[in-house]
Amino acid sequence: MPPPTTVDGASLRERKKQRTREALIDAAFELFSTKGFEATTVDEIAESVEVSSRTFFRYFGSKEDVATSLQLQQFLDVYSALDERPADEPVMTALRRACVQVLRAYEEGGTDATQFACVMELVQKSPAVLSRSLEMCTEQLDELARRVAVRMGVDPVSDPRPKLVAAVSSAALQVAVRAWREDEPDEKVSDLADRAFALLEAGINYPAARA
Repeated sequence: MPPPTTVDGASLRERKKQRTREALIDAAFELFSTKGFEATTVDEIAESVEVSSRTFFRYFGSKEDVATSLQLQQFLDVYSALDERPADEPVMTALRRACVQVLRAYEEGGTDATQFACVMELVQKSPAVLSRSLEMCTEQLDELARRVAVRMGVDPVSDPRPKLVAAVSSAALQVAVRAWREDEPDEKVSDLADRAFALLEAGINYPAARA
């Protein structure tokens, strides 16, 4: 049998890396759920997947990073959902519907729902996870602003509105999580986010370029 081509070989390696990453995430959340975040060690996560702690750090910079990995994936899912919104839909309406759609999918989605609930609990109970979660939101502002600018048909360097939309959208999500954490734990985060975005929608709902 001939050796695999470079493309096939690279594809196989990438699939293996993705499986290892997913296994580390699953193992971490299982341990977080049973032992708690603070009591879980990186070594325990790695051992659960039968890899070394050195391998763990090839995928994640810290225990906080693996705890918030689901939130990072949610940002990626929001970007995809935003791209699928009608091209003439005003910016804040599109963002509101994309964010709420993704949050509800995670709240209702099997394994993802279990991990999402665990993330919300960690954000509520662990200052370290909360801090990393807020930091991640800040790190995503430029990418969100870029995508908003594309929808608006403007240059985010010369037009400040996309960055404003990105900043207040991130703030809306943080307000929703804080409201759930401190005041309304019986509400769904998606419903609280929908409420927060509705307020923004009434104020800075800039038209899309194709409106």
